[in-house]
Order: sequence, then C-alpha cells, then structure tokens
Amino acid sequence: MGFLDNMKAKLGPAKDKVSDLAQQHGDKIGQGLDKAAKTVDQRTGGKYSDKIQSGTDKAKDAVDRMGSKGDGDGTPPSASPGGGV
Repeated sequence: MGFLDNMKAKLGPAKDKVSDLAQQHGDKIGQGLDKAAKTVDQRTGGKYSDKIQSGTDKAKDAVDRMGSKGDGDGTPPSASPGGGV
C-alpha cells in the first residue's frame, strides 16, 4: 500500500464526518461565512469586496458539495438564491 492509499484510508472516516456535519449545519456555516466576509470587508474599507465575495461564494459551494448526498455524478447542487455580503 502506497503513501497516498494509506492517507486516503486514514482520512476516509473524517471525510464522512465532515460531510455529515456540513449536511446538518450547512445553513449555520453559510451564515458564519457571510458574517466573517462582512467583517473583513468592513475592516478593509471595501477595498477587496469582489475578492471577498468570490471567496465566500466558493466556500459556500464547497460546503454545499460536502453536505449534499447527491447521486454521485460529480455535479454540484444548484446555487441557492440570495447570498451576498
């Protein structure tokens, strides 16, 4: 068994746990990301608003993908309406 196979075997249970947590608490995670983005945007004086929004959207998409119990075809779930900082 190679190094990568060994790491995958060790990280498998953690991935399942993270997926379960993302599914159960995805809305709270999204709210936390929005709150953090708003705070950072205010502290930087809006200088990096577009980059902060982009990063927040990507993080939310990642949480959605982790929390989805989709059909396994690799397509992300549809974007949720709303959002924004």
